[in-house]
Order: sequence, then C-alpha cells, then structure tokens
Amino acid sequence: MTHRSTIVTRVHLSNGVVGEAFVGDEDDTNAAIEQVIHTECFPKIEGQDALAVQRVWQLMRPVTFNILRDRRIGLVAMACVDTALWDAIGKIHNQPLWKLWGGYRDTIPMIWTGGYYDEPGGIDAELKRAKDAGLHGMKFKVGALSPDEDAARFKSARKAVGDDFVLVADANQGWNPEQAIRFARLVADDDLYYFEEPVRWDNDHRGMRDVRYRGNVRICAGQSEYSAGGCRDLMVAGAVDFCNFDGSWSGGPTEWLRVAAMALTFDVTMSHHEEAHIGAHLLAAIPNGTFADTMHVDRDPIWHGLIANRPDLDGGRITLSDRPGLGWELDEDFIEKYRVAYDENGQLAGSAR
Repeated sequence: MTHRSTIVTRVHLSNGVVGEAFVGDEDDTNAAIEQVIHTECFPKIEGQDALAVQRVWQLMRPVTFNILRDRRIGLVAMACVDTALWDAIGKIHNQPLWKLWGGYRDTIPMIWTGGYYDEPGGIDAELKRAKDAGLHGMKFKVGALSPDEDAARFKSARKAVGDDFVLVADANQGWNPEQAIRFARLVADDDLYYFEEPVRWDNDHRGMRDVRYRGNVRICAGQSEYSAGGCRDLMVAGAVDFCNFDGSWSGGPTEWLRVAAMALTFDVTMSHHEEAHIGAHLLAAIPNGTFADTMHVDRDPIWHGLIANRPDLDGGRITLSDRPGLGWELDEDFIEKYRVAYDENGQLAGSAR
C-alpha cells in the first residue's frame, strides 16, 4: 500500500446546516465514486427531507444495481452521502452521533492493524511502537506463510507485548480450512482474541464455520460483505462470533446499524473495519461493540492528519465528545495540501499534491 485517499462529502440543507464526512480509501476508484455522487445520488435526493434518512437511503439504492460496474463504487458513493447526512442530522438535533445512535457509552478502545511482513524493525519493534502509543491491542497479519511459520510470528508478538494486550489474527482469506484450523490449534495457548477471515473466499461461510468449531476459536468476518443480507447469512451459518461489517464500504451507517441490530439477536459482537472516525461512533452507540480500528500514522495518514481535534488515547481508549454529529474538525490546510479534484467526466482537473 503506497497511497491512502478519502472523499470529503458535504451535504447542504435548506436551513443552512452542512453535514460533512470523509469516507473511502480506494485511490483508483475515487474519481468514479465522486462522479456517481454528483450524477446519480444527488439528482435522486435533491429536495428531500433530510430527517427522512431511510427514504433518502432507498432513493439512492439504484446506484448499486449496475451489474457491469464494480458494486463497491455505488456502495461507497451511498456511504459518502449517508454519513454526511447523518452528520447533518446530529447537528439538527444538537447531539453527537454516538448518542443519537444509541448512547451506550462515550469511550471506545482503540487498536491498530499491523503485523505486516515488511514492517521496519520486525515484530518486536512494531509491537513496542503500539504499546508506547498507548493502544489497547493490534490486529496482526497472518495467512501469507505456512500456519507453522505464522504461528511462530504470532507467538513472538504475544511474547513481545505480554498478556494485557489484545492480539487479533487476520489472515485476509489466506488459507484453506485445514491450514486455518492448524494455526488456531498452534496458538491455542497464546490468547488469540479472535481469528479474522481465516479461509479463502470461494466457500468461506462453510469454511469459517468449520474453523470455528474444529479450531475452537472465535471467528470474525464481514468486511468483505456488501450488504446487511450478507452479514445475516454469516450469522445464520454459525460462521462468526464477531462481525466487522464496513459501513463506509457498503452503503453507510444506515446499513451498518441494521447489521448491528441483527447481530445482537444472534449474540454476535460488532467491529468496524478501519474508518475509526465513523466506527468509533457506531461501536460506542451499541451494547455489542468492540474497538475502533486504525493504523500507525505511516499507514493511515488520513486519521492522523485530517482530523484537527482527534482525541488522545487514555488507557488504550478514546473519549468521544458531545459535539453534534460526528464532531470532527477537518484540517483545511491538510485538505488543501493533498486535494485532488475531478471534472464531470471523471478526469483529473486539479491537484495540490
């Protein structure tokens, strides 16, 4: 990963309220996403009641129906508008979204995604950086080597951080079920919090179910699903203990909250794949939430650089403010420095980089 990017979306209401959000990290599709926002989403929702968020969401839904286009383009376009609209709704009611969405708590633990094979200084150095930064835990990458080799790496990570640090293993769909089961058994005594996307995509619901039962390990998945219906099927199949559905990839907070409600009835705990500025509000709002997920500044400069009032970590947790909506102040100097603009045809029109 050499680039990170996001789309800053602003929704202007007739009463002067402006909803603002940033969503997405796919640099090669952002031009197409921005074009869908302007040419497909906006014409369908212009003039609608901003508080009728379910109606607005359904009006935008046809942007996902084109089977000849990458489905994520329409879904992320919806998420851009849906998230900005929720920010506006929070401002209308003068309430933060973590409270408007349920208000279960105002603090949330924070983890980093890490454990990459190319990390400078190796495992010990990376884990030390995470502990020194005050993190609650780390999502640790496995799945590119053999189960035995990655189990040895995971054991080294556990030894480096001790017992009071959450370690998750994320295979990114790297293994077949037998390999994933072997890894789970090899690290059975190393306090693996959960095992994310352990098996390849082609039969993953059944495969994760088998790893869950035969490996005696808690399973997490959901970021690769496109809809609440896909997450429902994971739960019905008995494939997951944790669901890390990504609202910023798959239609926005409106769809994520549907998944969270279903998950509660299945005794499934919710996570959120990256996008901590949105995930923290969603996870703090519900009783079955886990932790917000981001990365070291070198891997996620958006979270660390775009938010001017990013909260400090305290005991591995961040505290969300009572500012209305998402409550984030975007650093306009950061935006101007890295801004890329496209014309109506999706061609690069200007860049500050």
